[in-house]
Amino acid sequence: MKKITLGKTGLQVTKTAMGCLPVQRCDKAYAVKLLRAAYEGGINFFDTANAYTDSEEKIGLALADVRDKIVLSTKSAAKDKAGVLAHIENSLRMMKTDYIDLFQLHQVLEVPDVNDPNGAYAGALEAKEQGWIGHIGVTAHRIDVAEQCIAAGQFETMQFPFSYISAGRDLALAEQCKKAGMGFIAMKGLAGGLLGSARACHAFMAQYDNVVPIWGIQKLEELEQWLALAEEDPQMDEELAAFIQKERQELSGSFCRSCGYCMPCPVGIEIRNCARMDMLLRRSPWQEYMSDEWRAKMEKIEDCLGCRQCSSRCPYQLDTPNILKYMLKDYREFYETHKDLL
Repeated sequence: MKKITLGKTGLQVTKTAMGCLPVQRCDKAYAVKLLRAAYEGGINFFDTANAYTDSEEKIGLALADVRDKIVLSTKSAAKDKAGVLAHIENSLRMMKTDYIDLFQLHQVLEVPDVNDPNGAYAGALEAKEQGWIGHIGVTAHRIDVAEQCIAAGQFETMQFPFSYISAGRDLALAEQCKKAGMGFIAMKGLAGGLLGSARACHAFMAQYDNVVPIWGIQKLEELEQWLALAEEDPQMDEELAAFIQKERQELSGSFCRSCGYCMPCPVGIEIRNCARMDMLLRRSPWQEYMSDEWRAKMEKIEDCLGCRQCSSRCPYQLDTPNILKYMLKDYREFYETHKDLL
């Protein structure tokens, strides 16, 4: 499988990598089978986080015996030195290893203060000095923060949402990282599940020789698809370019990426899915969203307090309360016109 160097870290990682957030939704036996199959299929880069419940534990169960043949990346959203060190110690224990190749400060809202002796960066630096971690990176969702982190020159990698419907400013991060010698890890390459063509997604990422996409894989069938694409390595052509252009016209703009950082909602609205219901209805088998359970979830939008906590936490600065109101109206209309087909 094709490998690239992850910036100045020197880490050689497979161009097709595995994002391990979804394995927290699998039972342990299946997760171990899935992770092992990814390794045996040629993937050597596994990205997880302290916040992904038991994802690290499952990685330890599946891959501890091949630790010297893989690259492990994890993250912590702790804001202070003590919190970061506690998370790293837990990650080492869960993944059954004595070192982490890449440690990332998770979803930063501003450039971490590298001079704060009690800050998160100080914790990462101490862990590096102890030999617990090899390299220090950062993840962000806000483009201005990402650009500032690159300019700071203190981090070896950047992880950011990156797909073929990303805005031009977002896409420019890849070249900025390349010039800065930083590795670039692309999360949400499927835009939160909205992009249905894995082939188009692969070909898009193949255009960037310094970008490593971490595909969120939850099922063996999905893994098999990505492994097959890695073997074939389809490149951008006129047909795929036209398909992507059409997708960009339909999807680019102010839409919910389903990152979940807006949650929890004080009244229990499942924002991450309700706020993109129109796309789910039109790009997925719509019948599953017409169940009594989903109708109740959508009607919960009526309980919105207008507190705007969701908007304040949204990395994309969306007007979430008004988006939810629109989605409920659209959902009700869709239900009325399709209920006889259920």
